[in-house]
Amino acid sequence: MKAEKALPLAPPAASDRPHWTNAVPFLLVHVACLGVFLVPFEGWYVGLAAGLYYVRMFGVTAGYHRYFSHRTFKTSRVFQFLLAWLAMSSGEKGVLWWAAHHRRHHREADQPADVHSPVQESFWWAHVGWLLAPANNATDFDRVADLARYPELRWLDRWHMLPAFTLAAGLYLWGGLPVLMWGFFVSTILLWHGTFTINSLAHMFGSRRYPTRDDSRNNWLLAILTLGEGWHNNHHFYKGSANQGFFWWELDPTFYALKVLSWLGLVWDVRTPPRHVLEGQAS
Repeated sequence: MKAEKALPLAPPAASDRPHWTNAVPFLLVHVACLGVFLVPFEGWYVGLAAGLYYVRMFGVTAGYHRYFSHRTFKTSRVFQFLLAWLAMSSGEKGVLWWAAHHRRHHREADQPADVHSPVQESFWWAHVGWLLAPANNATDFDRVADLARYPELRWLDRWHMLPAFTLAAGLYLWGGLPVLMWGFFVSTILLWHGTFTINSLAHMFGSRRYPTRDDSRNNWLLAILTLGEGWHNNHHFYKGSANQGFFWWELDPTFYALKVLSWLGLVWDVRTPPRHVLEGQAS
């Protein structure tokens, strides 16, 4: 495997801001959404967009985040590949890239070296600006050595747009431009910004149950939009849990789906917070 340059443990330099080479493709996907006004409309297209939003959001939350970034449950090598493919159909770059950046975020959360902190930078930077900076294009394989040992994951990371392109092509072949516009472009834009809110808004608005060193917050609305990721202060306090809603009233659909998958034998050793986390420092 050809090693790539490791990410520097320092905040982006002032000159290392969003660049057109990253920004233009990102903006073109947004512009493509305007195509919905140029194609015929049927009510079920909205349901298709919402359905693909939440199915792929599960790939992001259960796959990218709770499995690949934090290893909060175990699964087979085949299902690991399928989780990675589903997550990458979101168009949020490669599985190794995503996990490496997220692990860096936890190590440096809201500190000067955090790659996407609204506390250190701004809402705009944390939400999307950091993604458009060339300094953040590389995958730091040292942070994901446990994942990089799988050649199929390295292959997926290299060809990270393949799952998204496959989904887009399948939707076009199924229903033409209207299905492509609603099922892929509209759904993807909503999915991107839904995911990005955890980097930005979940460090700005909400409540804090635990005294973490960062500014992470619990936000019930973001939890609904992101299948449970909005319980962000819980997560930063104890990142090793497969459930981020620690209490029954904290909605966490991703965890409920993982429990069903565990009953089916597709995942196992699903980790939950120990009693001292739930009781010891809760306000």
